[in-house]
Amino acid sequence: MGRRNISMMRLGRCVAFLAAAAFLLPFTILLMVADQQYHLTYNSKRVFYQEYLYENGTHEEGLLTRDKFMEVNARMEARREFLRSECSRLGLDSSSRKAYAWEYLINRQYHVIWCNIFKAASTSWMYNFNLMANYTAAFLDKTKEVPLELARRKYARPTVEMIKKAQPDSITFLIVRHPLERLASAYNDKIVHAWPKSFHDKMGQRIIKKYRKQLSKAQPIPTERYPVFEEFVAYVLDERKAKRALDMHWTPYTDFCTPCKFNFDVIIKFETLDEDQRFLIQLARLQDVVKPEWRNSGKGTNTLHNISHLYSRLKKSQLDGLYKLYRYDFQLFNYTIDSYYEIVQEDESSNHG
Repeated sequence: MGRRNISMMRLGRCVAFLAAAAFLLPFTILLMVADQQYHLTYNSKRVFYQEYLYENGTHEEGLLTRDKFMEVNARMEARREFLRSECSRLGLDSSSRKAYAWEYLINRQYHVIWCNIFKAASTSWMYNFNLMANYTAAFLDKTKEVPLELARRKYARPTVEMIKKAQPDSITFLIVRHPLERLASAYNDKIVHAWPKSFHDKMGQRIIKKYRKQLSKAQPIPTERYPVFEEFVAYVLDERKAKRALDMHWTPYTDFCTPCKFNFDVIIKFETLDEDQRFLIQLARLQDVVKPEWRNSGKGTNTLHNISHLYSRLKKSQLDGLYKLYRYDFQLFNYTIDSYYEIVQEDESSNHG
């Protein structure tokens, strides 16, 4: 009789637990959905607020007109949807994929989160984030200290959890650039114009030592004191093949921003940089703190003509390797490589044997 009572008690507890779980499940789901909806609507609230300002005749000089603001807003919606679709199609949003937070900066005072991509307006926005961290413009304009080091004194390297916690009441953004233009810009800035005896200057000398004679068997040996572009590309591809960490100035940005693991409100493209960053500044109400300035620290020229000249030095197989390296940067942000195949050189027949 005693065993029967114990069994009945255990059965009663199981029934009670299941009943409680069934009762609480809808509320748990509702809370999860509400949390996600809040994240998605925070950006919308900012848009509606801007609409209110336009309706009431409030428009500050230098900002986008109402029509232009809404046009860029539609552009951002299209980019977000494209990113979500590609992330799903490529399986990059699955739980098995790891998120990385190392290059993010979170500003809680102004409610903005940025994934810093080097060679994609990073100088300008590092300056802006330092302004938002209460460094004065006068100090930033005269200091010799590295802007990133100044920023990291104010913005700790975040964890994934810190980003997710801050996102519901923040605007999260990143600035992307055509992968091959970014690579050319990094080469021009960090390799061609490397400071003497600097880290990148020493890297360049190692590249020359390894690749100069190897790549110049059928043509005159280059006389440049820095690696020519095909030598640099050979080095980058070999480093990737050996699974060694690449320099952050040419690491694929999908590797460290992991854009399929975070929700982005604003996706700025280098090709529409001026309008896009003005939109962001308005959306986040940053116009009293930062300006949509272009503060490029790069050296030399980086026009499309010069970029074409650089890629005309490459073999088709090298371009194939670059597409493989930057594949997700191309696919997630709707960039194409087709035009570059029109300017590269065909590989020698011996390379196909």
